[in-house]
Amino acid sequence: MPVPSDSTADLLDRLTKLHPKLIDLGLERTIQLSEACGAPHKKLPPVIHIAGTNGKGSVSAFLRSMAEAAGLSVHVYNSPHLCRFNERIRLNGTLISDAELVDVLSEIEKVNAGRPITFFESTTVAAFLAFSRHPADLLILETGLGGVFDSTNIIEDTACSIITPIAFDHEQFLGRDIATIARQKAGIMRKGRPSVWAEQHPLARAELARIAEPLGGDVHEQNQVFKLSRTEAGGLILTTADEQISTPPLSLYGAHQTQNAALALMALKVSNLVPDLGRAATGAGTTKWPARVQKLTDGALTQLTGQPIWLDGAHNVHGADALETCLQELDTRKWTVIFGALNTRPADEFLSVIKPVAERLYCLTIPEQPAGLNAEELAGIATTIGLNAETSDSLEAACKAIADKPAHKNKPVIICGSLYLAGEVLRANNTLPD
Repeated sequence: MPVPSDSTADLLDRLTKLHPKLIDLGLERTIQLSEACGAPHKKLPPVIHIAGTNGKGSVSAFLRSMAEAAGLSVHVYNSPHLCRFNERIRLNGTLISDAELVDVLSEIEKVNAGRPITFFESTTVAAFLAFSRHPADLLILETGLGGVFDSTNIIEDTACSIITPIAFDHEQFLGRDIATIARQKAGIMRKGRPSVWAEQHPLARAELARIAEPLGGDVHEQNQVFKLSRTEAGGLILTTADEQISTPPLSLYGAHQTQNAALALMALKVSNLVPDLGRAATGAGTTKWPARVQKLTDGALTQLTGQPIWLDGAHNVHGADALETCLQELDTRKWTVIFGALNTRPADEFLSVIKPVAERLYCLTIPEQPAGLNAEELAGIATTIGLNAETSDSLEAACKAIADKPAHKNKPVIICGSLYLAGEVLRANNTLPD
């Protein structure tokens, strides 16, 4: 019998109210709750743990697709979700059902008994409960914020850790210089276990190396231990001292995805979890990861524009750089941009990066987001830096405006600025992640 969807919503709503802060970094509460639930964090499949500033989700998506192509059963933990909380917990390739999600959330709520605990802490233990109850060959575990004090870091061991590019983000929690931020991310590395690093800012690399040295695990660093390049068809060539592996054309768009695919493939190699890396490499051509330069061709919004819409969740400068490069590759013409953003990062920095590829902006307020910048403010910021911008009351209004103006006909359209906006787009377009 189907579980009413509001059962999940009610549980999640109550869990959000158990701590006065959304984020309160530390492991004590998570460990205590997990131990009280039977220590599911000690009953997990082999773990590949991922930290970094950008690319974590894409790396996890490549990892899942590659591991499954090699015949492994795979659990995945991601955050945040775009449309439904279920997206955060994937059991053997399938999003957790409402019924099982209600079961684990209810157990967490009962055991916690109203004690102060953050939403991410309690739901991470819920995820560990679900993972511990289903046998699998691999758990792909993405940190929420940082590394050292991230709730996912209560696990005792890993098969491998991955550090994606480290940049400035969440400075109020992780530190205001790159070395301090790197120190937080490095906290997921484990003694004697391999780690795979993306190419890093020199100060971040130095801090990672300082922390890795006494741990004694093998470090596999981009451009030092492995190199990557793109095929003419858009695939990855991963080169190490002992072999070269090629993939089909990547199914995720953008040159930056070549690095993400390489990190995933290298992690599978050094963790010795798959017997046939060539077979695993085929998964790079079937990877799916919503709202990362995603092309929407069918749905309610594309019917309004009468043309495809591209969607991306990049929300910081590092992500904007990758997006701007990708948009130039996809179409050399100027883009029409539908934009929304939160007040947690400077919108002018993001807009300045994509300005060279933007012809016109339609700015809107992200619905039901208290931290969302209003459309008028965004349009003012855009105009100040020299962009042609106007406001829209909704996604639908922006799409209709684009369709009604002959100058926009057949011009490429991108919606970007926030993962929260991306979630609204997927809901409005009736194309929920699965």
